[in-house]
Amino acid sequence: MKYNILQEKSFAFAVRIVKLYKFLCEEQKEYVLSKQILRSGTSIGANIEEGIAGQSDKDFLSKLSISYKEARETVYWLKLLFATDYLTKEQADSLSYDAEELCKILSKIIITTKNKLTKNSLNSLNS
Repeated sequence: MKYNILQEKSFAFAVRIVKLYKFLCEEQKEYVLSKQILRSGTSIGANIEEGIAGQSDKDFLSKLSISYKEARETVYWLKLLFATDYLTKEQADSLSYDAEELCKILSKIIITTKNKLTKNSLNSLNS
């Protein structure tokens, strides 16, 4: 399989989120927010995988847009976990940095794909 930085980073982030979930449950005895961040943080990579296997550029764009929203949601949960003293600043900052990096990569791919779709649409109108 061809190397894909987005797949690699989103998978590594999901692993960190699963470990965070275990930490929150076992050490902090937190069971509600931890499930929220587990869901959103692991969904990023799952939707990227679905997008890569998509049937069209529109399908790809849709799945990556969902991944972007899940990454933004994960940043929110990280802020909340820090603000409620479940995470230290260092823990929250480290995970937030990774989530923000995924957001930046995803947003660039989304913009490029939208531009490609617009260009293709205009070309088909001019044909």
